Amino acid sequence: MDAFPELLTATDPSPVERVNAEGKAPVLVTCDHASRRVPKSLHNLGLDAESLEQHIGWDIGAAEVSRGLARQLDAPAILAGYSRLVIDCNRDLDDPTSMPAVSDGVPVPGNRDVSPAAKAQRVETLFKPYHRAIEAALDGFAQRGVHPAVLSIHSFTPVMNGFARPWHVGILWDKDPRMAVPALAALRREARLVVGDNEPYSAREPAGYTVRTHAEKRGLPHLNVEIRQDLIAIDAGTAEWAERLARVLTPILEDPGLYHPKRY
Repeated sequence: MDAFPELLTATDPSPVERVNAEGKAPVLVTCDHASRRVPKSLHNLGLDAESLEQHIGWDIGAAEVSRGLARQLDAPAILAGYSRLVIDCNRDLDDPTSMPAVSDGVPVPGNRDVSPAAKAQRVETLFKPYHRAIEAALDGFAQRGVHPAVLSIHSFTPVMNGFARPWHVGILWDKDPRMAVPALAALRREARLVVGDNEPYSAREPAGYTVRTHAEKRGLPHLNVEIRQDLIAIDAGTAEWAERLARVLTPILEDPGLYHPKRY
């Protein structure tokens, strides 16, 4: 018997979900925290199903917004297939929150004392395939002479550390203003929206792994969108926000001057 069994069994889904792979728009949608799924071999990391359904397990609603946005823009999307608690696809591998033993005060038994071999297995089986899929998609654009925009979709919990977050949506960005500045202005023209500029998180601390590694490295225009989870916890909310983002972003994405590599 293998002393170190495979992380994924034949009945576990793929670590990567591809949506609208043949989309024609010069845009790639990514979703790092799309799923609350845990490989069967990890036995839910010792957590109950209710804990995995909370914000510690995934970005609630972000997957459906990403799928809807990809369809409305006719853009391909790549979604991570497993919970951020197994391995966070938007963290550097040496970051303690990559495989957290505690998440927002909740102990994660299956991440306590994870061996180096088990960590490497998660990296090889879940983290690398997701990022290779993004790289392959971007390489495909480049082979066609296209320098696409990258849209990274996330969501945030309404309350953190006792603080009720007032923002409905946040735009996270660092040095590249090409999409962030017009997107902030357009969202602020939407009725009754409270829009955060690098809130509730900042992309200057630094930017998350996905945007930094794939978009910034190539000089691609990019946008990191955070939507408050209570607004997209049900299908009506995800549909509303996919439509809103498509409507707000379409004029920005129609600018031909956007699609040139530029490093800041």
